[in-house]
Amino acid sequence: MTRRFMVSTGAIIVVLLAGSALVIGQEAKTAAAKSWTQPRTPDGQPDLQGIWSNVSSVPLERPKNLGAKEFYTPQEMAEIVKARAAQKAPIDKAGTRADVHYDFNQFALDSSHTKVAPNLRTSLITGPEGTVPPLLPEAQQRAADRAARNRGHQFDGPENRGLSERCIVWPNEAPPMIGGGYNSNVQIVQGPGYVGILQEMIHDMRVIPTDGRPHLPANIHQWLGDSRGHWEGNTLVVDTTNFTDQTAFRGSGEKLHVIERFTRTGEDSLMYEFTVSDPTTWEKSWTAQIPWARSDGPIFEYACQEGNYGMANILSQTRAEEKEAADRKGSK
Repeated sequence: MTRRFMVSTGAIIVVLLAGSALVIGQEAKTAAAKSWTQPRTPDGQPDLQGIWSNVSSVPLERPKNLGAKEFYTPQEMAEIVKARAAQKAPIDKAGTRADVHYDFNQFALDSSHTKVAPNLRTSLITGPEGTVPPLLPEAQQRAADRAARNRGHQFDGPENRGLSERCIVWPNEAPPMIGGGYNSNVQIVQGPGYVGILQEMIHDMRVIPTDGRPHLPANIHQWLGDSRGHWEGNTLVVDTTNFTDQTAFRGSGEKLHVIERFTRTGEDSLMYEFTVSDPTTWEKSWTAQIPWARSDGPIFEYACQEGNYGMANILSQTRAEEKEAADRKGSK
């Protein structure tokens, strides 16, 4: 029930090699982009529709040793790919490579089945720091209080388990949307006054009005917040507020505010950018960019739903252990 997957070194190498190949062909893509014309929907808006992969081999935060360096050169990226390819996964006592406990290839979930857009960034987060700003004391205390309340009560009920474990919301699915290691496809559909974004992970569907209506009242909070979109030239700008404090994106609270920007950059490419802020969580707002690549699709089923067998089994086992402990105590 709980899916805590680690992408194998081999899968990462495949991603990097694919990314390297894309980088090498970047000049050809740039030339093609110059002759590309932004398609339009029947109502005249930029056409963002299609299935896109938002997975990336670039880390969210920049490694400290790179300082303020925002981009690698193509030559540096080639060296990185070469160095990664030389790395080997750890070998267990049985002589097998034991860096995953799940066969990604069996279900076509390994990175070789995922398109990766070229990206020479050293981190998805932009700017000289390239890292998430420090948490404010208020946010640190909030996290400590949450941990203290849950300590010793982790299996009291479903409310004590994480949202992703309960198959309600995964951190990478939205908003902001940061691709994970698998199920990283996103389908965009458009109609007059609306844009729909379907996530392959858990199959959440964001229906975003673009007709100028206001946000929901401030006292109404939702797992994925309340999104409102508008067009700025060829860019779809989506403003999302009204989050719950349980969504807790990297420690955020109810004041989380996300602004996303979707810009088609070519026939098979789209730039996704987001800026997040929360006056109760970080010292300042921060921004990240993730290039998306068009995927052939389709969107596959994600068989995880609230109330699944795994959750029931975990809780029933805990009740059985508690009863057994009580019976032992009573028999003394």
